[in-house]
Amino acid sequence: MNTLMHLTDSNCGIVIKKSTNTYLIQTSSGPLACGLSTRFRKLSVDLVAIGDEVRFVSGQIIEILPRRNRFARRSPVPMPSGYAPEQVIAANVDQVVPVLAAAQPSPSWHLLDRILVSAEAFGIPAAVCLTKADLLSGAQLGEIQSMADVYRQIGYPVILTSSASGNGLDELCQTLRGRLSLLIGKSGVGKSSLLNSLQPGLGLKTLSLSKGNGKGRHTTTHLEMFPLDVGGTIIDTPGIREFNLCPLDEDDPAHYFPEMRTLIGTCKFGLGCQHDLEPGCAVRKAVNAGQISPYRYRSYLKLKEES
Repeated sequence: MNTLMHLTDSNCGIVIKKSTNTYLIQTSSGPLACGLSTRFRKLSVDLVAIGDEVRFVSGQIIEILPRRNRFARRSPVPMPSGYAPEQVIAANVDQVVPVLAAAQPSPSWHLLDRILVSAEAFGIPAAVCLTKADLLSGAQLGEIQSMADVYRQIGYPVILTSSASGNGLDELCQTLRGRLSLLIGKSGVGKSSLLNSLQPGLGLKTLSLSKGNGKGRHTTTHLEMFPLDVGGTIIDTPGIREFNLCPLDEDDPAHYFPEMRTLIGTCKFGLGCQHDLEPGCAVRKAVNAGQISPYRYRSYLKLKEES
């Protein structure tokens, strides 16, 4: 967990749990429940994120200290002005761990790419966790392994896990050890079951998929930080249904696809290349040569259309 050693002010601490209008702050003398000062309550957007180092007075948060980093998405809640502000999910994390189900529900690879692009944009390392591997066999297992290899070749660690069999849990523990990790994924992917397997007695509630539509049902309703006995700390988040990207610093999303980044500017038309139909495109040449996954290329084009 984040250390408090550098926070010499006794009125400083780290947000370790966040629910509506309530924050649990880990201080040097123990946890303390806090609300927001009048200054923050007047704002239409909640600026305090889990992982934030904050200053408080009389049980009220009065200041957010400078962040080492942040991980955010564009807010899914429409604002009166029509402007969708940035929603900071967590701050001061060491890595982002997207969690996908290998089956039931089937993995959403494009959602994974959105999360990975955001991690690249915010300069945060990422490791991918696939759950429910025990439900796979034969061709299904081969297909998942092939997609996992695509991301491994790019440089992302990919861990296949099963809460039922215990497979992959040791490798996941090794990935989480010594780090503050943000776990994020859709409802029903098995995130809570996974955490219960990692930390027996954690007591996170689990629910099966909805029989009506096969979609996941929310089991985590707030953000909370948990220390693990194996070492390291995780931030659990409510299941997401969508992940809209914040505005990117670079217009071309290729900057946030590691396998494309080095090719930017080497096309026949240089930085003006759209990597679509232009002749002499280095990115399309790499796709045709098998150096870039055709799936990742299509995912890039889809993100480009949306941006």
